[in-house]
Amino acid sequence: MVARINTSKSISKALNYNEEKMSKNKAEILSASGFLKDPEKLSFYDKLNHFERFISLNDRAVTNTLHVSLNFDPSEQLSNEKLAAIADRYMQQIGFGQQPYLVYRHYDAGHPHIHIVSTNIQKDGKRISMHNMGRNQSEKARKDIEKEFGLVRADSKKTSDTFKVVPVNASKVVYGKSETKRAIANVLMVVLNRYKYSSLPELNAVLKLYNVVSDRGSEDSKMFQQKGLTYRVLDENGNKVGTPIKASAFYMKPTLVYLEKKFDENEPLKTPLKKKLKAAIDWQLNKPPANLAAFIKALEKENISTVLRTGKDGVIYDITYVDHKNKAVFNGSDIGKPYSAKAILEKCGLAVSPIKEAGQMRNLKEKPTPIHEQKKELAFEMKDTKNNAHAQVLALADSKPTPDYVPHQLKKRKRKKHKRISL
Repeated sequence: MVARINTSKSISKALNYNEEKMSKNKAEILSASGFLKDPEKLSFYDKLNHFERFISLNDRAVTNTLHVSLNFDPSEQLSNEKLAAIADRYMQQIGFGQQPYLVYRHYDAGHPHIHIVSTNIQKDGKRISMHNMGRNQSEKARKDIEKEFGLVRADSKKTSDTFKVVPVNASKVVYGKSETKRAIANVLMVVLNRYKYSSLPELNAVLKLYNVVSDRGSEDSKMFQQKGLTYRVLDENGNKVGTPIKASAFYMKPTLVYLEKKFDENEPLKTPLKKKLKAAIDWQLNKPPANLAAFIKALEKENISTVLRTGKDGVIYDITYVDHKNKAVFNGSDIGKPYSAKAILEKCGLAVSPIKEAGQMRNLKEKPTPIHEQKKELAFEMKDTKNNAHAQVLALADSKPTPDYVPHQLKKRKRKKHKRISL
């Protein structure tokens, strides 16, 4: 069993998400704990008003909604009664047994799973702390429930492979809004909550591994100026395809405002992990790699992805490391100068033939890692900085001096002499 926890400040959004699934016959309600009516007799407003009565008892609580999904192995045949019992046991274990909660079974995925909606505001107005709930209460509850109900363990290889996020296959996405949205949402659900990133480029470094990118538009666009954000699917060449989806259209609301809060939260969490990543890179740099492709391949064996950013001219100007083991993302220059794009390129040789490098990357694809299985060849174009510097010196030597120029506004104007009339 795999538990995924989402906390928010809007009970109505959590309810709407599940009720909309029901309206499309993709879900059904299994139980309604703490409600006066049977679940099938509850209207949407019966559910909403009951939760809001609890929430109104504490208007200072910023986060008041708990939305959990419990996911099970596809091989498990679980009845509605057993799923409802598992939900009850789980809520008891995490300290929500006395809270009102609704249990929905969804049928929109290839594995059995349920969603639980509740509030952390209690009858006396006090709130239940949800800080580190996934790591503490939920993890213990998961292990106990797996033993009690004889479920496939989440830490078994079979289950971990089942729930592993995979890149969006752009060629299989029908470029309509619903298909694109579903494909992107599957990636966002995992990446946004699991990885520690502290900027939009760092987040995109992870998303691009799964053929997704967040896009603010050009700096002079209205969307950029109003802090808007969309998500796009990328094809095998890194080009944006399909319908752009507004961040506000997704259930988890991964808007720029939301992400900026995540940046602040993640910064102190990822800092202790910097030394581990640095040590892994140092180990590969002890002996200078033969080329950039060899360096990338060596880090992949350490479960570290290397994401390169190039300019319009194809020249690499930035490097980002994605540590999948510790779920942390670092820009190279943030780790230190020896790990920046410039330093790494110098280690691997500044002048690299694009054709030769593409061939080297093709060899890497003979045994691709799962996270790169959708990626194709990379071509690198690097220029010899010594030649550039020499060219700049020659250009300066050949340049002709320009005459001094003073804007007419700054020139002193001669005062006109007024003729006096002699009497």
